[in-house]
Amino acid sequence: MKILILGGVAAGAKAAAKARRILPDATIDLYTDDTHISYSACGLPYYIEGNFEDYRQLLVRSPEDFEKKGVHIHLKNRAAKIIPEAKQVLIQDLETQRAFLVDYDKLIIAIGARPVIPKIKNVNLPNIFTLRKIEDGIALKEKVLKSKHGTIIGGGYIGMELLEALVKQNLKVTLVEYAPNIMTMFDDDMSKLILEQLNSINDGRFEILTSELVTEFSGDINGVNAVRTGTGKEFSTDFVILCAGVTPNVEIAKDAGIELGLTGAIKVNEKMETNIQDIYACGDCVEENLVVSNTKIWMPLGSNANKEGRTAAINACGGEDKFPGVLGSAVTRCLNLTMSMTGLTEKKAASLGYNPVSVTVTKNDKVGYMPNVNNITLKLIADYETGKILGAQAVGAGDADKRINSLAAALLAGMSVEEFYNNDLTYAPPFSPTIDPLLNAAQLLSGKVRQKEY
Repeated sequence: MKILILGGVAAGAKAAAKARRILPDATIDLYTDDTHISYSACGLPYYIEGNFEDYRQLLVRSPEDFEKKGVHIHLKNRAAKIIPEAKQVLIQDLETQRAFLVDYDKLIIAIGARPVIPKIKNVNLPNIFTLRKIEDGIALKEKVLKSKHGTIIGGGYIGMELLEALVKQNLKVTLVEYAPNIMTMFDDDMSKLILEQLNSINDGRFEILTSELVTEFSGDINGVNAVRTGTGKEFSTDFVILCAGVTPNVEIAKDAGIELGLTGAIKVNEKMETNIQDIYACGDCVEENLVVSNTKIWMPLGSNANKEGRTAAINACGGEDKFPGVLGSAVTRCLNLTMSMTGLTEKKAASLGYNPVSVTVTKNDKVGYMPNVNNITLKLIADYETGKILGAQAVGAGDADKRINSLAAALLAGMSVEEFYNNDLTYAPPFSPTIDPLLNAAQLLSGKVRQKEY
């Protein structure tokens, strides 16, 4: 059997490794336009921050490791066209520009996503960066170490992580977000809390500008040196990082007749099958099922990509495996402030036709007399009609993420608020108050749903 894999970061590399374990005698070829494979792109902000000096620590497996297992890795080779009727893919060698056809019995598409480049005047000036690949991280870190001021465009997950990275590298930082709030994937009240908490610890090292649209960069052959916004603000900078989001790479799939989903990413079923026989897709180029609401979501995360790559490989190799979907779980950190969420936000739940109710509590993450005690603000959301938990968000310097992880398990189990309140969570003074903030929130929310009256 000939298995052809397009893309080699999280999903593609996982699919290759799993396929080789299942079918020791299969011919497996992986083509990628990248210069590296099997690396942790999520770790790039922490490399820039200086947590480790050697970027090679981000590499999980080398091409040589794969070759030893009989998986043939082809770097700097771009998939230009998929020809399903002939079971072939047209590949272009980016170094020689030579184009050639490759046959397959099973095709796994894992071509990921790419950064969104905003329509800003002079956006192609030198020293305007995106952060997606290993080379991006190397070039950006080199510039950071020579600079005094950096500008970040976008206040999402990567923007927050890079704000921390640049501040910890002793740079002055300006972050510009066009929306009224940063971290807009949270509910508005939680987004405002994030901004307030970051500003409360700001000692002048950074500035966060919201409701500002960058309209122009100024500079010369040496690179960008100034940023201008729509309201007339202008400030000097040594470099800019574009963190305006990513978009799935779907063009060659669409051109081949592969169906796209409601989110604009490739549509797949639980087996990671596309609408064309013997073609699978996984990773950042596909949409997922949001388990809580049974609706579609596009959530490009390395954790999802690895699971999807595994499922795609098992089914491509003749096995049976299903990837049921995601819960929308995510976490990041900025300057010791943890921001985490799972499931539906209150505004998303309302848009899907639920009648959501919520409570927000602020509590210590451990007993107050313990050292390193910190606050957590936790928002818990349920459906008024059924009492079913729909989602949660947590923000704070304390252990917010472990509370969200507990709630992710509850979401997967379809638990109601009352059922969750009866959960036997661990307690000891270094880890939690006697009544965990989760249980405080669940108790309060139980009183708001129709089935529970006090």
